Amino acid sequence: MKSLEELKKIREEEKKKMTLRDIKDGYQIVVSMGTTGIAHGARDVLHAIVDEVDKKDLRDVTVTISGCMKECPFEPLVKVIDTKGNEFMYGKVDTKNAKKIVDEHVMNHQVIKEMLLENYEG
Repeated sequence: MKSLEELKKIREEEKKKMTLRDIKDGYQIVVSMGTTGIAHGARDVLHAIVDEVDKKDLRDVTVTISGCMKECPFEPLVKVIDTKGNEFMYGKVDTKNAKKIVDEHVMNHQVIKEMLLENYEG
């Protein structure tokens, strides 16, 4: 059994993560959570992104999920929408690449061209 203090701490940590879903000005990260995406590891990708955003304390980033994005061969898919509304779709994202998207694209404003969906042959 956890102590009351431990439970309060867990509650506050989870509450903080939930605020990542609130729409804010800034970057938006959308993880495709259709059945194909989930089967290919989208849950782990989502958790890696949320953990990285939380760890870096990025308060101007919103993390949400969507249904199928209609690009099954390239799942898991992650869409990044920048502050100007430009959309970038990343395909075949794993947990390592999820962290790279947060670090390079969101934090350093560097599009990872080799991971963009348009650069995959299929």
